[in-house]
Amino acid sequence: MTNTGAPLFPFGAPRTREPIIKVIVLFAGLALCATGAQAAATPKARIKAKPAPQPPAVEAPIAPTPDQQRMAAWIGGSGDNHALPFAVIDKNGASLILYDGHGKAIAQVPVLIGIAPGDTATPGVGSKTLGEIGPAEKTTPAGRYLARFGYAAGRQKVLWVDYTNSVAIHPIPADAAKGEMRRERLLSPEPDDNRITFGCINVPRAFYGAALRPLFQKKGGYVYILPDTRSAEDVFPRLRVHALTTQARLTP
Repeated sequence: MTNTGAPLFPFGAPRTREPIIKVIVLFAGLALCATGAQAAATPKARIKAKPAPQPPAVEAPIAPTPDQQRMAAWIGGSGDNHALPFAVIDKNGASLILYDGHGKAIAQVPVLIGIAPGDTATPGVGSKTLGEIGPAEKTTPAGRYLARFGYAAGRQKVLWVDYTNSVAIHPIPADAAKGEMRRERLLSPEPDDNRITFGCINVPRAFYGAALRPLFQKKGGYVYILPDTRSAEDVFPRLRVHALTTQARLTP
């Protein structure tokens, strides 16, 4: 190092080293704080930090479609469910509402239904393999069904709605093709893209295990599937009789 002749301490030599030590300690402390602040901002530190408590989830209110509301009123008023739990499925709204045996609404969930519109099943479709079912045959038939749990192919337990035509309620199959995007369709707010199955009704897995299965496990229950190409009175003749009776009773 070359000496330029400039004094090492232009303002005079210090009398003691204590001020220098204090300055060094001060700068070291500031550097340590800066290092600690930087470490606290790293992703690793953020992951280890305890998350703030979240407010409890609030269940979405049940909002039946007009057709579901009308059907539920008829079922409750006429006792058509024979004190068994029941579900009302609106295909046009891609929605299922679950009721207990007293007619109290328990939950509402979106559903996936058959690709093709239509309210009847093609004769013999239940005995065909999936590869043999044509596009126009992939319908979810409308009607009133006494549903019970039973086994399907692969020893999978499902809620059979129409056993003859192989129509059941179950969660999205684990082997469903990824290109079908069934989970995304189930979460979509638009009902038009919920048509993707061969005719069965797919429901959220959590709803299936926590709500549907406990209610239907013991004695089964009724499933009412509303039509999408016919009138409700054509599919449920007693609904027409109930409406006429109610109207006559209310008319002076």
